[in-house]
Amino acid sequence: QGELAESGGGSVQAGGSLRLSCAASSYIKSRYYMGWFRQVPGMSREVVAVIEGDGSTNYADSVKDRFTISKDNAKNTLYLQMNSLKPEDTGMYYCAAEAPPFGGSWWDQYEYHYWGQGTQVTVSS
Repeated sequence: QGELAESGGGSVQAGGSLRLSCAASSYIKSRYYMGWFRQVPGMSREVVAVIEGDGSTNYADSVKDRFTISKDNAKNTLYLQMNSLKPEDTGMYYCAAEAPPFGGSWWDQYEYHYWGQGTQVTVSS
């Protein structure tokens, strides 16, 4: 069993909403960087949003003002609220985490050591 487990994916029509959850094991501490990445077949994994240990957030330009990343430290759970979904949001969504100090780029998948198995999001037009 891994350190991260995603849930909440599904199929939705364009304009709809979904909330993804990522339950982290006790090994993943609240000070860790945590984020969401997505991937479609044949393409590299791309960042969606990241939340830093101090609560600061970063978003890909394509999801700004539509998606919100948040974290419940008491439950050790990461969330991604996705609103106004578009067909191009379709993909496998992965939860990722990395321990501080974080010396790399928040958007770079190779900076993250811990990954979940992914949850599929499909948005139809």
